Amino acid sequence: MDQQPPGSPQGPPDQGPQDARSLPGCYRHPDRETGVRCTRCERPICPECMVSASVGFQCPDCVRGGSGTGHAPAANQPRTIAGGAVASDPRLVTKVLIGLNLALYLVQVSVGDAFTNSFDLFGRAWLSGEVQGVAEGQWYRMVTSMFLHGSVMHILFNMVSLWWIGGPLEAALGRARYITLYFVSGLAGSALTYLLAGPNLPSLGASGAIFGLFGATAILMRRLNYDMRPVIGLLVVNLIISFSPGFNIAWQAHVGGLIGGVVVGYAMVHAPRERRNLVQYGVAGLMLAAVIVTTLLRTAQLT
Repeated sequence: MDQQPPGSPQGPPDQGPQDARSLPGCYRHPDRETGVRCTRCERPICPECMVSASVGFQCPDCVRGGSGTGHAPAANQPRTIAGGAVASDPRLVTKVLIGLNLALYLVQVSVGDAFTNSFDLFGRAWLSGEVQGVAEGQWYRMVTSMFLHGSVMHILFNMVSLWWIGGPLEAALGRARYITLYFVSGLAGSALTYLLAGPNLPSLGASGAIFGLFGATAILMRRLNYDMRPVIGLLVVNLIISFSPGFNIAWQAHVGGLIGGVVVGYAMVHAPRERRNLVQYGVAGLMLAAVIVTTLLRTAQLT
């Protein structure tokens, strides 16, 4: 959650019909329920195992055996459901993001408020004897604030959420699309915070980006005909907490990140195959343009 820190600115597949309450498990990951099957062998496959084919999705085993040589043909290299390359470590970016957040929190603890005040997010306020903030040209705060946290519980909650939501989503999208989704969602959260929060109220935390991952996960689950009730329920609970005054949370970052994640996530998993990259990164670019316009408008208002 973003906070406003005080004191600172394998058997044969079941061929019968399945509903959302009795989905089979992936043949490689039995604990992951799925409604998608390989178009060649009809075994159930989860997002991590889906390889885009000319029609539907295939499992990694069928792809590897496609050429009869033990390797996939060049035209049929393994791709994720969103068209990304299938990585040997499908959680690498998530691990790097968690490591970066933890490292910067250690710097915050070691250096103290001087470091945090230099990189958290606020619009315009007196700090260290001068006027500072995004409105004063410190636009980098909209990015750096995404990697800072206000307490041990704050970073613990966010990093557990990032691992739980981000890992499977990274496997489903591929690294490039996942990191694009993460940063666009985080910046959307920063932009809405800058626009709506008091200019002298500081904000920090990774949860704008994490709420974006929540939104994209819901879109992906809908695309795969998964039971969406668990993720929707968790999202509703988090939104209720976000708007509860006792938690001192910058709800604007959560809402902005969620909007960014839903929009970009929809483009990632629903883009037509023929112009997939154009649609996916084009929508991400439009969202970034909206962030820039919002930032410029708020800056003009504050100055």
